[in-house]
Amino acid sequence: MRTLIENATVVLPEGTAKTSVLVEDGRIAAVDPAAHTRADEVVHAEGLHLIPGVIDDQVHFREPGLTHKEDFAHATRACAKGGVTTFLEMPNTIPQTTTQERLAEKLALAATKCLVNFGFYMGATTSNLDELRSATRTPGIKIFIGSSTGDLLVDEQEALERIFAETSLPICAHCEDEATIRANRKAVGAPSGVADHSRIRDHQAAFVATSRAADLATRHRHRFHVLHVSTVAELAVIDAAREYLTCEVCPHHLFFNVSDYERLGTLVQMNPSVKYPEDNEGLLKALAEGRIDVVATDHAPHTLDEKNRPYPESPSGLPAVENSLALMLDQVNRGRFTIEQVVTWMCTNPARVWNIRNKGEIREGWDADLVLVDMNKTATILNESQETKCRWSPWHGTELTGWAVRTWVMGREVFRDGRIDGTVRGREASFDV
Repeated sequence: MRTLIENATVVLPEGTAKTSVLVEDGRIAAVDPAAHTRADEVVHAEGLHLIPGVIDDQVHFREPGLTHKEDFAHATRACAKGGVTTFLEMPNTIPQTTTQERLAEKLALAATKCLVNFGFYMGATTSNLDELRSATRTPGIKIFIGSSTGDLLVDEQEALERIFAETSLPICAHCEDEATIRANRKAVGAPSGVADHSRIRDHQAAFVATSRAADLATRHRHRFHVLHVSTVAELAVIDAAREYLTCEVCPHHLFFNVSDYERLGTLVQMNPSVKYPEDNEGLLKALAEGRIDVVATDHAPHTLDEKNRPYPESPSGLPAVENSLALMLDQVNRGRFTIEQVVTWMCTNPARVWNIRNKGEIREGWDADLVLVDMNKTATILNESQETKCRWSPWHGTELTGWAVRTWVMGREVFRDGRIDGTVRGREASFDV
């Protein structure tokens, strides 16, 4: 099957150009092919932008074990609609992904259900160092330096030292200091409402844990990725350890803050917590300055019934994979960023950080994971139109301009103008280690 995407404004590694792209057998066969190139299908893309498929390097798709909240089928339909062609998923499912056997089981399951490409982190515990040393078919190791489920909390210094010293895969972490959280919880006392969440999981909890991880990475000369940076204070720590550190930010930390608790309540309860308007502005500024490498979602859905429980019984997490690209493209239309910057943060840099082979850029010979974007399309996010299984969004009612209108995964069209082809199957991502 040969598909010619004709006369698009294409975001290429060397710059944006109006040109055409030929796709054949799942790969990009040519950029700017000959004028009379034959194709089985010609896509007339005048007035539209063609970008690489988005790589979301931090999601929780809840399968296996928590599929009443989300599952691969629904989550990857949401990916296809949102222009996400590859995801990397976290290990806190049931069972947890903490052994090579569990990883292989999850990869096999994903191959039968996922409409887009996939990869899965290995979770660190205090007792699985041998598994982490020998792990393959994974982008890296995930550590929870803060509260988590099961036995995934690793906050003892000796265990952390050994993981950083004795493993070779890149490491990422949820950076909130458990001792600080406990002290804050004691100081706050009986919670009066969800706003206390940001007092308990405060700036200091994030700063202490990120500082601790940066120190470990620097001393052990180990590549480390700081997940979901939520405070401006963390940026100075990351800047000082740039030889070994990369970092990312999520839309909820860019666009929500403590003032949104009154309007949205537990719908914006997250770990790390949302912070203050000055953090929003500082993170947006740092992103534009190139001090933050990646925009990812931490897509972590729960049912509305679960989210509507009174705090602190309500769980932390929100769905975002379906709308993250549109949220960032809307900022392009507002003049805050360029589309080239969005592609760098959401496509190119995730592939670079996690050594994903042949993805993240539009290059001849690379995988044909592509998204056609209409920068003039305006639409409103509505709960009832969400593909995610939980069927809600904290951005319900938000009007955005700039949306994915067609998505290809390995050259196969999976989404087009609201229609999703559920027969498409993504592939296991390959990692250079």
